[in-house]
Amino acid sequence: MDQNAVYQLFVSTYHPDPNVHKQAELNIRNIETHNGFLPIVLQILASEELELGARQAAAIYFKNRMNKAWDRSREVANPINEDDRNMVKQSILQALLRAPSAVQVQLTSSLNTILSNDFPDQWPNFVNEVQGLLTSQDPRMVYVGLLSLREVVKVYQWSTQERRDPLKEIVKHVFPTIQSIANNLVSMDTIEAAEMLKLALKIYHAGIQVDLPKCLQEPSSLVGWGTMFLQLVDKKIPLEALPSDPEEREKYPWWKTKKWAYHCLNRLFSKYGNPALLAPYSSSKYMGFAKGFITNFAPNILQTYLKQIEGWIKKENWMTAKCLALSAAFFSDSIKHKITWQIIKPYTETLVAHFIFPQLCFSQEDESLWEEDPVEYVHKKIDPLMDFDSPQTNAINLLIDLARDRKKHTFMGILNFINSVLTRYLETPDEQKNGREKDGALCMIGCLAHQVLRQKSPVANMMEPFFVTHVFPEFKSRFPYLRARACDMTRHFSDLDFANEQNLATLYQNVLDSLRDPELPVKVQAALALQPMIRHESVRNAMAPNLPFIMQELLNLTNEIDIDTLANVMEEFVEVFAEQLTPFAVQLCTQLRDTFLRIMEELAQANQQAMGDDGSFNGDVDEMSDKTMAAMGVLKTIGTLILSLESTPDVLQQLENALLPVITYTLENKVMDLFDEIFEIIDSCTFSAKRVTPTMWSVFELIYKAFKDSGIDYMDEMLPPLDNYISYGRDVFVSNEQIQHMVYDIIDTVMKSDRLGEHDRVCACKLMESVLLNCRGHVDNCIGPFLNLAFQYIFTGSMKTTEFRVHCLEVVINCLYYNPGLTLRLLEENQWTQGFFTLWFNELEKFSRVHDKKLVIVALCALLELPADHIPASLQAGWSQVLTGVLNVFKSLPKAIENREQMEKLYSDGFDDEEFDGEDLSGAEGGSVDGDDDDNGDEDVVDEDAEYLEFLAQQAASNNSESEFDDLESEIEEELLFESPLDEIDPYIRFGEVFKNMQHNNPASYSLLTKDLDAEQQQVIMGIMSTAEQHAQQQHQQPTA
Repeated sequence: MDQNAVYQLFVSTYHPDPNVHKQAELNIRNIETHNGFLPIVLQILASEELELGARQAAAIYFKNRMNKAWDRSREVANPINEDDRNMVKQSILQALLRAPSAVQVQLTSSLNTILSNDFPDQWPNFVNEVQGLLTSQDPRMVYVGLLSLREVVKVYQWSTQERRDPLKEIVKHVFPTIQSIANNLVSMDTIEAAEMLKLALKIYHAGIQVDLPKCLQEPSSLVGWGTMFLQLVDKKIPLEALPSDPEEREKYPWWKTKKWAYHCLNRLFSKYGNPALLAPYSSSKYMGFAKGFITNFAPNILQTYLKQIEGWIKKENWMTAKCLALSAAFFSDSIKHKITWQIIKPYTETLVAHFIFPQLCFSQEDESLWEEDPVEYVHKKIDPLMDFDSPQTNAINLLIDLARDRKKHTFMGILNFINSVLTRYLETPDEQKNGREKDGALCMIGCLAHQVLRQKSPVANMMEPFFVTHVFPEFKSRFPYLRARACDMTRHFSDLDFANEQNLATLYQNVLDSLRDPELPVKVQAALALQPMIRHESVRNAMAPNLPFIMQELLNLTNEIDIDTLANVMEEFVEVFAEQLTPFAVQLCTQLRDTFLRIMEELAQANQQAMGDDGSFNGDVDEMSDKTMAAMGVLKTIGTLILSLESTPDVLQQLENALLPVITYTLENKVMDLFDEIFEIIDSCTFSAKRVTPTMWSVFELIYKAFKDSGIDYMDEMLPPLDNYISYGRDVFVSNEQIQHMVYDIIDTVMKSDRLGEHDRVCACKLMESVLLNCRGHVDNCIGPFLNLAFQYIFTGSMKTTEFRVHCLEVVINCLYYNPGLTLRLLEENQWTQGFFTLWFNELEKFSRVHDKKLVIVALCALLELPADHIPASLQAGWSQVLTGVLNVFKSLPKAIENREQMEKLYSDGFDDEEFDGEDLSGAEGGSVDGDDDDNGDEDVVDEDAEYLEFLAQQAASNNSESEFDDLESEIEEELLFESPLDEIDPYIRFGEVFKNMQHNNPASYSLLTKDLDAEQQQVIMGIMSTAEQHAQQQHQQPTA
């Protein structure tokens, strides 16, 4: 194959004429399977004399080709032949050596793809090749060796223990070489040395993410690596060498490398080297190492970190935001253990006043962002995911840890410092007041709200006058950020109960006025502060006349900024003030619809703009995620609004019409991230109206199309609305064969698809039950197909879970209840009768819910009503067992009813908030709330947060096939919100009617049934009959509606 001809094709791919570059791409696709093509592409992108644009185009193509076709297990139209695979593996490291950095990025990604699939089995000599590069005297070769080694370590860094053997071998045999390289580089000052050293540290860090291999626990290894890390942390970067632009300064290579030294030391300490942080699952494995580390290594690391912060405080050296954040994180962990606590203890006042406090004050950068992009400012300050590892967040965490875990030594000192800042502000003339400092002090006290308000807190009763003195005035501050902070304080201290009702009224009015503030961040904070104030009855009463204004402002804010927390506020207002908002419901819903469609349009445009010519995604993932979450919040608010209007059918009809574009857009455009919320809205519309309107029947067709296109994985979410269509739209369903066909097709697909599991098939069984229970006498044609679907599992032994086993059997039981004669005939024709009844009666105790027991009773009653000559010969010999089965179910029915009633009571009562007051809060915050009684003094602090996170990690790691077996025999839980026609049937009355009728009108069946009854069973029947009479009398006495 001619290299120049291929090269010219890549030149043409960025030709200004779209026809030329499209033809070039087509030609490349036509020849990509030819032998030798991929090796030629590698040669092109590595040829220094060729044009860079064409080499980049070749590199992008190469990366995409690797991603799509290298995995042998994936079926692709144009697979890569074995000769090309071998040639690529032989050539790719050399190509990396010769490629410029713009091409290396694509090549390293391609190398990762190859290693993910081929290492070690199909590329066993890869590590030897890399080792050869690492031991070279040529810096360029060493750099490529580090690049390549990082890719293979990345493949295994998150692997489970069972799959980590290749990584352990690399750590054992190659890491000593990396350490030697790093030791030589740390004393150099060149940018190239910084880049290489950064790679070495990233390799080490990836190697210790999940596990600390034994060889890295050895003192010789730990001393070598640790000394180098500390040398780097302590390395002076001359200020004159740094760029003047703050953003560029953060990216300076040596500081980025220093950051990775911090990362490595922090990981060693927090995950493996601090006995106070080791969770029970890790302690047996790492406790010996941790005790040695906390004694021999951690003090030196902590002293070095403190030295850096001391220089930063004195402005003798500059530090990046990331290094400040990592320092604060290390200090937080150091507080937990008595050895490191003794070292940091004398520095706490300095850290609070000169490290934590300055980072929490409103900064110049904050002000610039507020003025230039207030939307981004709000996201940064309010969205927890946007700022979770920032210096400010870590400084706040350090402050909380100090106040909570070492409160005897720090709590009152921190409050005294805050008080001194606020007093100074009060005493300073207005024109000289330092608003930034007051913001930092209020931020600190806001973060400590839980500690301040805890039971037996020495300062809790001072907070109301504190608010009057220090917070109320700032609602009118000339500093807009202090107006926002006043609202933020209101939110943080939402648990504060005001003794003076007038103070609460003043606070509410101030927050409400802040909703009119010209500054967006102030308005957002005011909206968030209003939500928790709803708990006060006096505030709720005061809010009522202002609801139209509040809701309009919330909608305006939602249109101005995509942040899901605002939707949460709106949703709560809709829930709490449902009655008052009814007159505005249609207008509110229309505006919510318009907001949703606006967000969707922006998302669609962003998606379109983000798609690169090569099919890659180049958009802002965070921005798109924000919009999706905001849209989700709007849909949840709509759902809450619909449910609140259950008693107003005329309004619901208008809402359905207003919402049709929302439902249509989401389903037709396959916005699967929002399917859950959309199906909930459809469920709410049909459930609240208790009927299916023509509007909602048009939606049914959209649901079916979505299911056929891409929604098969959403059967669980689709089930409630589909059930509503059958139960509340029965007349249309039984008269429309097309709709029946659609429902059956959904059921059939779910029961047969290899893509779905038993939980989805349970949904299909429930849908079959809905059809049979709601459409009695109208769907005889469904009995045969439904039985066939159920029996493809019943006798195959392939039903793993109790839930699926019961629901599968219930499909047949429902058929028996629907039409016992027809069903028995079909069972007989297929020779299923005896086997089914044997299995059913053996599994009776698994039918644990009230609904299950009722279904069994009514189905068996239906069988008992059959004339004797309709009973198949295969059942006649054991026909008395049918009555025995009924009696056994009746024995367990009262207990099941009692359990359900208890669950209903719990559900209706909700959880008592007081249960979570007081000492129970210790679990959430990692310590007791009783004053100083729980203080750990200078001893170790048990980090319950770390224990819980470790527990979650362990659970996730073990979440494999064995978790499925845990569920195999689990009892089916009651579904409190599930409704069915059986709810209206009293099983006692039903059995009583059937039994009496048999006695008088069907003596042959009665005799066959009762001939083997013993005295105890006769007693049970008498009890059932007595209860039936009582229930019948009670029903008769109840007034009819």
